[in-house]
Parts: sequence; C-alpha cells; structure tokens
Amino acid sequence: MIDTKLAPYGVLLLRVLTGVLFIVHGLTKLFVFTPAGTAAYFASLGLPGFVGYLVMAFELIGGVALIVGVYARSLAALFGLEMLGAALLGHVQNGFSFAAPNGGGWEYPVFWAIVMFAIALLGDGAKALVPSKKN
Repeated sequence: MIDTKLAPYGVLLLRVLTGVLFIVHGLTKLFVFTPAGTAAYFASLGLPGFVGYLVMAFELIGGVALIVGVYARSLAALFGLEMLGAALLGHVQNGFSFAAPNGGGWEYPVFWAIVMFAIALLGDGAKALVPSKKN
C-alpha cells in the first residue's frame, strides 16, 4: 500500500536529488571536459558532435526544472532515456561494474535510468511548480 500523504514528499526528495545529479553532470561537461571536448566525445561514439552540446544543456536546464518541478514526469522519462543511451553508447563495452577501469560499466547509468522511470511513473511529487497534466 502507498502512503498517499507522504509519498509525494518521497518523490520530491528523488526529484531534488536527481536534479542535482544532472546539474553536476552538466557542469562537469561544461567546466571539466569543456563543451568542445564533450562534443568530441559524442562524435567518438558515432553521434553528431552537437548532441554533446544538447545533452549538456538538457542536463543543466532539465536538472533545475526537475528540482523545482516543471513537468517533472516528462523530464524524468527523458532523463531515463538519456541514461539508457549513456549506458548503451558509453558504458556497455566496459562490462557491468561501474568500478571497471576505462569509464566504468553500465550498472550505474542503468540504475539512474530506472530511478528516472520510477519518478515518471510516480508523478511530479510535492511542491511541483508546474505539475504535469493529469490524464
């Protein structure tokens, strides 16, 4: 049974945590790898380099939107897809364990994808600034 009184606050907690996570990922792409380096990495995966810029912007803007609760369900689903893409394109070749050398395996990004899909299924949570439309 779901505690309908407290569950929205659990989703809020997950929303804030994952929003911060994605902001940190975006800032790492911006300041550590640099935009040009991020674009080059995405190109090395066989994607157009500009996808790196789009992902970096999505992580920064989408992370803030998750924290404040702007269409959180839709954003969470998109972030889940992004994490599956990261697992498939950037980590699957390294095996399962994220502790594997050379970039880590797929366990961590798949875990975050599942967390994001869970948020998408659960709903916006408490204190959402712009809640998703109800069906």
